[in-house]
Amino acid sequence: MESLGVIVGVDGDISQVGMYNMSNDTSYLWDGELVAAPKVGAFLTINQNDIKIIATVVSEKIMDQQNTVKSKQFDNRYSPSSINRIILLKTQGVIENSRFKLTSRYVPMIGNEVTITTSSELRIIYGIDSNEPTISIGESVREGERIYLPINKFFASHIGIFGNTGSGKSNTLHKLYLELLKSQYKEQIFEKSKFFVIDFNGEYTQENQFGVNKNYRKVFNINTRSSGDKIPITKEYLFNPDILAILFDARPATQIPFLRSAMRKYKEIHSAQNFSNIEIGLLKSLLLNFKSIEFRALEEWTEIVNSIGVKSNFLDELGSINNYGNLEIFNSNYNLLKKGRLTNEGNKILKHINEKLNYCYGRLSEISKLRIFLQFQRIYVSAWKSTNIEFLNPLFKRIEVALNSLEPIIKLIEKNEIGDAFKCLNIINLINSNQEIKRVVPMMLSKMIYDEQKQVYSTNKRIGTCHLIIDEAHNILNSEYRNNGDSWQDYRLSVFEEIIKEGRKFGFFLTLSSQRPADISPTIISQLHNFFIHRLVNDNDLQMLANTMPTLDRNSYKEISSLGQGEAVVTGNAMKVPVLLKVDKEKRVRPKSDDLILTDLWSSKDDNELPF
Repeated sequence: MESLGVIVGVDGDISQVGMYNMSNDTSYLWDGELVAAPKVGAFLTINQNDIKIIATVVSEKIMDQQNTVKSKQFDNRYSPSSINRIILLKTQGVIENSRFKLTSRYVPMIGNEVTITTSSELRIIYGIDSNEPTISIGESVREGERIYLPINKFFASHIGIFGNTGSGKSNTLHKLYLELLKSQYKEQIFEKSKFFVIDFNGEYTQENQFGVNKNYRKVFNINTRSSGDKIPITKEYLFNPDILAILFDARPATQIPFLRSAMRKYKEIHSAQNFSNIEIGLLKSLLLNFKSIEFRALEEWTEIVNSIGVKSNFLDELGSINNYGNLEIFNSNYNLLKKGRLTNEGNKILKHINEKLNYCYGRLSEISKLRIFLQFQRIYVSAWKSTNIEFLNPLFKRIEVALNSLEPIIKLIEKNEIGDAFKCLNIINLINSNQEIKRVVPMMLSKMIYDEQKQVYSTNKRIGTCHLIIDEAHNILNSEYRNNGDSWQDYRLSVFEEIIKEGRKFGFFLTLSSQRPADISPTIISQLHNFFIHRLVNDNDLQMLANTMPTLDRNSYKEISSLGQGEAVVTGNAMKVPVLLKVDKEKRVRPKSDDLILTDLWSSKDDNELPF
């Protein structure tokens, strides 16, 4: 094969090539095939006996012979006969025995000849072992070679997909999982793996999205403006006092101990009858100890039972007992107490209220049951002034807001029902959710499915995997508010940092897509294994990548800000060298993220009225 030039200098992993001619065409016809010319970013081959050292062009320049004639008439500097072309190469690896590998065993030496990297050599560089399962989502930008991604090395890892708006990251995310779910392993994937997509902008909700039909796909349209779907959450998870403490922003001194004690008792309640017996017992204690309790305790008790539909004349008057001034006047109407004990008439009244309370409480949703129980517990701990009610009142305002937000969008299930609650592919569409739900739901769902997956693996049952895909991940993984009083944000970041550090051990894998990687916790970014980097121009984003991605070389880093739409630098543990990839764009089923063509909209003849 004809040589392009020869190594004339070596400095570490940078070699200097003296080119035999000045030709700088974009491509060559080389041994009967069209190959890319040696330009910055392209591959060249350094031949050393039977070893082919593969290097990339990092820069090129010319060196003038600097003839010494001073006269302008005879000055031949920078003429075709006066200059030589110099190319600088950075060693990437070697091809030995028809396999590409990274090694420092072979280094370029002065006198080694340099040739074009042929298509067959490129296939070896980009290629995978012949028996390794792969998918393909595009081809190399410069060489036009099909790029194959190893399934095991990519999908058994944490993946980052980054790029500005319009750079093509949504198409890349969709194409990546579309090809996986179309692969020869499709049927086994549907049986043994679950995929959860947190979709903040409703981009992945169309029919057959990711190539999956409705038999294996479920879309949860979470809507806080009108009726929508509900997310299944296990009682065990939601009723965890640690979760509730974060959800209600409980303070550690008084409020968290109250929650822990209350939830311990709540978990001991196994029926509506059990609950009504407990609360009627509380009412009986309040009546028998009327002189020593907080004066509003009985009124609050009646307000709670009235709120769930328990009505009677007795309760109406009991709720106004403070207007009587003392219990004796009230007692004379109902013959309730005698000598410090309940009368038969009193027992009959309380029994009747017990039956009503049992019925009304049993009809409540699980979240409403929790709310009512916590309200009774507030009376229990404050009626005898053992706890200052002023410490608990702010907590109950937050409880009311949090539970009111959650109840329309949460469906509580038992732990053994979680397998049937979700399908293989689950899209959580949050486009019509308020900011509070966008903060809470991804965290709750992610923590629940991670804990479930971890528990399965802890029993040595490696029977399946779980893949969590978060689009626009900066919405929930922003580290800006950490340690500034936002306990929910601190907890959320701690959970995701645990997932990304430990998840691989339990078959739990995370894919993050974002237009602002600099806003995501550096701890999370640094634990990602493989990256698709589309065009980024913000200095903070670029600096984040430079600080956290050891596999991103200098030349690939420089190209990020000038990438075209759909072009991405692919790098990470699964790739032997960074690859500049042009991702295929799906023509039929793709995310709802295409750029709007305003002139097409304005020139259309559609008579539909504006939505507002």
